[in-house]
Amino acid sequence: MHVQEWLETIPAVAIYALVGVVIGLESLGIPLPGEIVLVSSALLASQHGDINPYVLGACATAGAIIGDSIGYAIGRKGGRPLLAWLGKKFPKHFSEANIALAERSFEKWGVWAVFFGRFVALLRIFAGPLAGVLRMPYWKFLLANVFGGILWAGGTTAVVYSVGVVAEAWLKRFSWLGLVLAVAIGLTSMLVLKNRAKKAAARAETQAPASAVPVAKEPVPVAD
Repeated sequence: MHVQEWLETIPAVAIYALVGVVIGLESLGIPLPGEIVLVSSALLASQHGDINPYVLGACATAGAIIGDSIGYAIGRKGGRPLLAWLGKKFPKHFSEANIALAERSFEKWGVWAVFFGRFVALLRIFAGPLAGVLRMPYWKFLLANVFGGILWAGGTTAVVYSVGVVAEAWLKRFSWLGLVLAVAIGLTSMLVLKNRAKKAAARAETQAPASAVPVAKEPVPVAD
């Protein structure tokens, strides 16, 4: 039973709550398939009138914004030791190479890394906690978080729902193609980011000082 078939077995209220919670936890920094759950729910909404797409999009948006804000608060309080702890718990997602890549993105793009990071699977779990660790001003983070969350969660819901309504008969037979497409896009972005992360790690190793004495690392300033 794939995601959409399982969603069909639970009531609409539970779907709203599930979407909000999963996306919120993913935005907080826990690697979960928020995008797949959202796409599946939006497809289901296009085929079942008891699921309101506006409520679904609102729940997804709220989960994204609230989750990112909690992640920011945790990252600001926990600092770099938090990233080290996450690296032990989720080594594939919070590896040193991935953290280095995310930091380079923040150093280069500043607040825009929070906004555009919402659309990239890897950066989506990093944006909130890392912005807190790097002491990004909260008002800048909040603006990028709110607009990014609305555009990603609301936009994804609207696009998938609209496609589902237009091609309802076709999607009833081949709805799994929507999931395959979403997974393919996610895997492609992950592979590209993983390759960049390896290159970033290699550059970091070559630029590392020869001395083995650890040096306290100051918070990285975030560009406007």
